[in-house]
Amino acid sequence: MSQSPKIALVLGAGSARGLAHIGVLQVLVENRIPFDCIVGCSMGAMVGGLYACGTDMVMLGRMIDSMDLRVFFDVRLPRFGFIAGKKLDSLLALLTKRMDFEETLLPVHMVATDLISGQRVILESGPVAEAIRASVSIPGVFTPVKKENMILVDGAVCDVLPVDVARSRGADLVIAVDVMFGDSLETNIKNTLDVIITSLDLMQKVRFDQVKDHTDIMIQPKVGCFSPRAFDKARDIIELGRQAAEENLEQITSKISALGRI
Repeated sequence: MSQSPKIALVLGAGSARGLAHIGVLQVLVENRIPFDCIVGCSMGAMVGGLYACGTDMVMLGRMIDSMDLRVFFDVRLPRFGFIAGKKLDSLLALLTKRMDFEETLLPVHMVATDLISGQRVILESGPVAEAIRASVSIPGVFTPVKKENMILVDGAVCDVLPVDVARSRGADLVIAVDVMFGDSLETNIKNTLDVIITSLDLMQKVRFDQVKDHTDIMIQPKVGCFSPRAFDKARDIIELGRQAAEENLEQITSKISALGRI
């Protein structure tokens, strides 16, 4: 692998819209599209991390479609977040098979934000489940993850689509999946969660505009019509991820062929 061009898959943040990453991965796997590492932020970290731990994406899609994810949201009186996250911790430990990063099927890197330093943190060692939990911890919604001298929250606070992390890890070709800033984006504010997530989205638009041109292939599933909390629409969102990947398949194959990887 070190002798050949390196391909990275970058999966961006997006809450429920990020379930589209499952559909994208399904299509890439079905068509034997090679990639050497995954870089994920927030929901992208979750889907990418589970894939790197050996989770079958078809089975994951069916599982999420058939279960009520709200049972894993242990809501409580707020101190550091409305959701304690203990139930989510247990689910992630199960789905990741309690793997450490050193045990994954391919390298995976996750982005979180340290509230103490105000800096982006790249998580790539230790328990995968803990890193996912940190990367998805929306400020004010989930209790942050305390690690060493850091207090970690959602990576989307600082970097919604961490393309430069992929480049810094040696990627020659970057396939990025954005589920937040496509043409279909609609804003619908109905509750506190919508306010928090939409605020994060607005903060990250400038950052997204800075990095989008540094990708080689940009996949943007048309999921903007879905609320960030529309986990009950998993089947539809995953299917839109599949459609977007299929629409870009010819371009993906062409660019990877030019590298001599297909």
